[in-house]
Amino acid sequence: MYEIALSAASCLRSNTRADVAWSLSTDIAKYETDSSSVMMTPGGGRIGNLMEGLFEGQLADIASRQLPFAKAHNLTVGPLESLVSGIAIGASARVVVSPAHLIPIHGWEAFLEKKPVVLRGAISDGVVTEFEAFTEATIDRAPATIVEMFQRGEAAASISADEIISMFAPRTKFVIAGNGPIAGALGDVARQMGWEVVAESSPVNVAGLTATLSSMDCVVVMGHDVEASSRCLESALQSDAGYIGALGSKKMQENRAAWLAFRDVHDLSRVHGPAGFDIGASSPHEIAVSIVAQAIAVKAGKA
Repeated sequence: MYEIALSAASCLRSNTRADVAWSLSTDIAKYETDSSSVMMTPGGGRIGNLMEGLFEGQLADIASRQLPFAKAHNLTVGPLESLVSGIAIGASARVVVSPAHLIPIHGWEAFLEKKPVVLRGAISDGVVTEFEAFTEATIDRAPATIVEMFQRGEAAASISADEIISMFAPRTKFVIAGNGPIAGALGDVARQMGWEVVAESSPVNVAGLTATLSSMDCVVVMGHDVEASSRCLESALQSDAGYIGALGSKKMQENRAAWLAFRDVHDLSRVHGPAGFDIGASSPHEIAVSIVAQAIAVKAGKA
């Protein structure tokens, strides 16, 4: 929900219809811990990427009905989804689809601030007509089971005949601007930390990704093209990312600094370059470990 919060809030302010969807459970192993979500608008717009778009067609069909309530839907992988994804026919997931306005505005505000949120919806005749949102400011008014879930601080969900409960916990987003062996190794190590990894080489796409970052998030810029990597670094500096790392030789670092200075960007104090602690790393995975360790230390105020 964090990745779609800005768009959802914009739709709510402009009284534009939007439907959001998130997973409650699935028997597909690779998505068992998937905490992503997607927002859909009547014109066919889509923000977010629930289960890597596995049920995109089915969700779009549900959203097109513009239902006034939220409901848990059982979605099944059909022949087309199986052909595209390689997932066996018959695999399934239980997904909530809800009008965005059924979630209280203070819940969306908490998502925007990357705070933990628990949504609770009472089920009547199989549907939910509104959700309660419990945040740090209101969790003391929640039932004991929800307080316990909130205190664990981990994404979780449950559904019964009476209610839907979903706990959303923010994850560090790790944006890798570039590609190659080190980028792949960085992704491997960051995923082991439970972070959300996004790798992108297009400066335009990197700018879009960094626009929503918070102090708990990270950006690492790499690449041999001075202009492309400098544009990515400029976007990172314009963001609220808590850690910004830059890979490259001393000459590359100097060239990027000159490119940024020409565009009146002079304060590079947030940039850690070359990225990573000096631990004698040589292989891509060793370098990745040194960078992730540095990111952890910087975000914790220990570096």
